[in-house]
Amino acid sequence: MRNAFQRLLLLAALCLTALTVSPVLQAAAKPGFKLCWSIYAGWMPWDYAQQHGIVKKWADKYGIDIQFVQVNDYIESVNQYTAGGFDGCTMTNMDALTIPATGGVDSTALIVGDYSNGNDGILTKSAGDGIAALKGQPVNLVELSVSHYLLARALEKAGLSERDIKVINTADADLVAAFTTSDVRTIVTWNPLLAEAQKQPGSRLLFSSADIPGEILDLLVVNSATLRQHPELGKALTGAWYETLAVMRGDSAAARQARTAMGQASGTDLAGFDAQLAATYLFATPQEALTFVQSPQLKSTMQLVAEFSFRHGLLGNGAGSADVTGIATPSGVWGNADNVKLRFSDEFLKLAAARQL
Repeated sequence: MRNAFQRLLLLAALCLTALTVSPVLQAAAKPGFKLCWSIYAGWMPWDYAQQHGIVKKWADKYGIDIQFVQVNDYIESVNQYTAGGFDGCTMTNMDALTIPATGGVDSTALIVGDYSNGNDGILTKSAGDGIAALKGQPVNLVELSVSHYLLARALEKAGLSERDIKVINTADADLVAAFTTSDVRTIVTWNPLLAEAQKQPGSRLLFSSADIPGEILDLLVVNSATLRQHPELGKALTGAWYETLAVMRGDSAAARQARTAMGQASGTDLAGFDAQLAATYLFATPQEALTFVQSPQLKSTMQLVAEFSFRHGLLGNGAGSADVTGIATPSGVWGNADNVKLRFSDEFLKLAAARQL
């Protein structure tokens, strides 16, 4: 009897322990993911989504934890993702190719959020019309950045090449101040620096990303292996993104409040943030993004980006050609199909468009 009673006591104790410990174990077992972002108009919705519980809502739906971490230095954020410090990161299509993909990190562009539609531009105080007027002149920009790509495309469209101008590498933090001096006549930069530099007397916009629509893309990139192992991460992030875009769209009080918060978090106000958004083509719905991602234009754009990157040594010292790294898109692979390291996925977009998230 005593043994039976002891067993009952032991069973009761074990049950009590299970009730006490089980939630802790469950919480510890919940998969957690960290993603990094930096300040840019097209990426501010991620911060808003986290601060206002939208990310948590979707993470909870799929039984995971998601945390967005701001990294002030953009390139450093991409480097940290490449080094394995984060499961995902916001970045441009060119940087996705030349940093993680070239570095051997198989990465998936989960969200193609927007393309620059005037947020990047070439400003000049020099006389003369059009890009042809830059021939023989120095141009200040952040070398090997999307600004450099924009300049190369502008020159190409004008029948010129980089041999016809002189690129002066200038840190982004110094560009606006440099443009105020008489020595610096032409710069290439992005917003909000572009908007600030345009205030200089006599400045003229020669060319902008609106002249090459759909080429400078702003993405949320996620480690491909992580995404394959945890498709719930892709579902939660996609759901959170399009819910946030729905909140901020339009002129309702709630939409204005959301954009005001995003503007303040990025160092401006509602008017300033709206001005940046006006030069940013946001894919407002999953169907719109799906149409773009599935278009052959995406593959053609990535070929242009890869060829620019190869010419400037951004695909690694051992790269013998622009197609050394494979880039997978829904319309096909460009580059080495046996070495695909950058993927544009439509898997989760299809679910979002069909309201199946």
